[in-house]
Amino acid sequence: MKNKIYTFKISVDNKIFRIIEIKGEKSLYDLANFIVKSFDFDMDHAFGFYNNIKDLYSSDEIYELFADMDDCDPSENAQGVKKTKIYSVFEPKKKMAFLFDYGDDWIFLVECKSIAEPLEKTRYPRIVEKVGKSPEQYPNYDEE
Repeated sequence: MKNKIYTFKISVDNKIFRIIEIKGEKSLYDLANFIVKSFDFDMDHAFGFYNNIKDLYSSDEIYELFADMDDCDPSENAQGVKKTKIYSVFEPKKKMAFLFDYGDDWIFLVECKSIAEPLEKTRYPRIVEKVGKSPEQYPNYDEE
């Protein structure tokens, strides 16, 4: 499955989401980077993937950037994201929460929609569909 293309629906809520495609051989770090870019955010914070969508910190499947860093304290049983490949984590219908920026707590729902053969003359990763305007990464709450 590593040579296949994984299609994901990445949601902020029901009205704001992206459909993206990425190679299964890419790392979870690469997936995180592309998710962040697809919402026009800067990749400037730590992040993690968690299988318990309702209570991230009760997850039994955890992948965190902290696990790849020497001077950090990852969650118990967390695996890294830099060497973990998409194909080893996701299958169709599997959902995980993607937490970006542990201060602002941007939580994206990541759902694997399908796995398919790559299209000829197509560059991956790519955004297939954008629904809704990207939220502002650093809103100025003083203006409200």
